[in-house]
Amino acid sequence: MNRLRTEIPEEIEESELIVEEKAVKEIPENFLTKFLTKGFISTDEATRALPFVLFLGLLGMIYIGNRHLAEKNIRDIDKLTKEVHELTWEYKVTKADLAYKSTLSEVAKRVDTLGIKESLQPAQKITIREDAAQ
Repeated sequence: MNRLRTEIPEEIEESELIVEEKAVKEIPENFLTKFLTKGFISTDEATRALPFVLFLGLLGMIYIGNRHLAEKNIRDIDKLTKEVHELTWEYKVTKADLAYKSTLSEVAKRVDTLGIKESLQPAQKITIREDAAQ
């Protein structure tokens, strides 16, 4: 008998018995652990999450549209504010020009070309008696 052949299987059995197996800890099932262990997303989870993803997409589009609308309103307000300032300046210039042209000397210069002259006599007050009117 070959002694070597009979001792080898016994040594293998002994070495297997000596190795202690550690208990595998249970990993909780959450999104992060599923993502890291099983892959990106399974089809079941994707179909379950599709309404929520579509809802988030809708909220994103509403947010972007609201932002564009607000910026457009701000631009319109700025444009109207500038227009109001320009019209205010035009009003003040026109008012000052009218005040200057309605002075006595400017009116006299303009009507002189029509042949109307300024009266040299002071204005007189006309009084009417009541008994003379009857």
